[in-house]
Amino acid sequence: MTKQKITFDHSTRVLVRRLFREGMRPYLGKIALAVLCMVVGAAANAAYALLMDPVVNKIFTERQSAFLLPLGLAVLAAFAVKALCNYGEAVFLSRVGLRVIADMQMRLFSHLMRLDVAYFQANSTGKILSRLTNDISQMRFAVSDALTGAGKDASSLIFLIAAMFYQDWELSLWTFFVFPLAILPISKLGRRMRKVTANTQEQMGLLTTYLEQSVQGVRVVKAYGMEDYEKTRVRQLIETLQDLVYRAARVRSASSPIMEFLGGVAITVVILYGGSRVIDGHTTPGAFFSFITALMLAYRPLKSLASLNTNLQEGLAAAARTFSVLDAQPEIQDHPSARELLVREGHVRLEGVFFTYDGSRAVLDGIDLSVPGGRTVALVGPSGAGKSTLLNLLPRFFDVTDGRVCIDGQDIRDVTMASLRSKIALVSQEITLFDDTIRANIAYGRPGASDDEIVQAAHAAAAHEFIIGLPHGYDTVVGERGLNLSGGQRQRIAIARAMLKNAPILLLDEATSALDTESEHQIRAALDRLMRGRTTIVIAHRLSTVVGADLIHVMDRGRVVETGTHAMLMEQGGLYARLYAMQFAEETAEGGTQ
Repeated sequence: MTKQKITFDHSTRVLVRRLFREGMRPYLGKIALAVLCMVVGAAANAAYALLMDPVVNKIFTERQSAFLLPLGLAVLAAFAVKALCNYGEAVFLSRVGLRVIADMQMRLFSHLMRLDVAYFQANSTGKILSRLTNDISQMRFAVSDALTGAGKDASSLIFLIAAMFYQDWELSLWTFFVFPLAILPISKLGRRMRKVTANTQEQMGLLTTYLEQSVQGVRVVKAYGMEDYEKTRVRQLIETLQDLVYRAARVRSASSPIMEFLGGVAITVVILYGGSRVIDGHTTPGAFFSFITALMLAYRPLKSLASLNTNLQEGLAAAARTFSVLDAQPEIQDHPSARELLVREGHVRLEGVFFTYDGSRAVLDGIDLSVPGGRTVALVGPSGAGKSTLLNLLPRFFDVTDGRVCIDGQDIRDVTMASLRSKIALVSQEITLFDDTIRANIAYGRPGASDDEIVQAAHAAAAHEFIIGLPHGYDTVVGERGLNLSGGQRQRIAIARAMLKNAPILLLDEATSALDTESEHQIRAALDRLMRGRTTIVIAHRLSTVVGADLIHVMDRGRVVETGTHAMLMEQGGLYARLYAMQFAEETAEGGTQ
């Protein structure tokens, strides 16, 4: 199976444009109101600086009392307008930023649900969770702080620079010649930040994976006395992560000293050159103080814009990783002309099926087999024979490399996946239960099922008795992965789920191999009821459980090497007979030592 190569231009311009197009465009109305608040607030800020000219000249120099109240009220009005605009802008931008992040998180999760099983096999759980949590959190810098904050700082800077040029254009030129010097180091810091942040997020995903494995496998860790090994491994990951975070902090902090120094240079130029112009009478003290007020007010947004690039790159590194997931397309999709699957008899047939995971070694090598409708067919054979792979082809978790899989003569690639999977129920050895009530777990395959239907399914799965004995009955929460229940109880819940789905085709993958004899007996009876009248394909490790199957296919190295009933295969004396004899001998030996 070939993997689609994902290409994506991670340049800042492309990422910013894509963030705006795919995230912020739906909220242009609120963004426009925020921009209006920015502009008005920036104008009020510049007006305050311009008011310093008449305040100094008319009140402090010329001492004209008539200007005292009007200028005082004008300054108060400028501050009031600025305060109101800052509040409005903060509210609108906060709403937009949070909505964009929430939308992106939901979109990412929805897209992950569309991707193939192969994607989840190729990417660890920790890596995927890191995309959904850490990367989305980092994107807040790009959306809430950087992209939206840039408008406020840029508009304030434009109005203040305009005020400075209005007061003294020559002095303004002398002041701003130093700031272009900051462009090169600031841009280099941004590129370093993008790289460090990308490595940090990758390391975070790795740490999440290891922590999840250690917590879920804590019994094995303790049983083998591997606590120190796990601590050492996690300590190395944490130290590497800490080093990356420290490097990011150093890069992020470097822009501020650069701007501090250049700001000091600019103010020194203003004092020396502007002061000499006041002394020589070329300008008034009011104009000088108005100019330096505007310069001091411009320093904060200028410094913020300098830091903006590093913050922006930090968020865009996360955005690039998020978009790389969104750009991944499932290889298994409905054909444009796909139709609904119609199941009449439930006859399943594999015709010349080849399958490979990596494009080289064939896991299934020319499989031809038939499962008559309404019958039970078992797949047996040594580990690695390809039994589970074959089962995974039926609900199209994977597609055949060559050949066909048909249900009642319909190639499953020509029907919709929704209709295909609605006709198939799966019960496996590894039971997946969600941290929800027993009622919700049984109804998972049919969310609209009534309480009576849920109880009936539980009765049929021999689960009702133990369920009503629990503290909250059907409303008992099973815990993460169903850990509050025993293995047999979890298995019966899964069977009840399949009962409720009532699909015509049933897949059983080692459904009883991990159970004790008593639990297996109870579940065997429930499975017999579940299989009745359905096309059933069973993978079984214990051959004694498939003796009564209508047909048994023996697989070895990706091929069907024997086919027949139990009696026929035993008479042939081939692989099946040898496997059965070995298991019988092992069970007899175990029985004798008990």
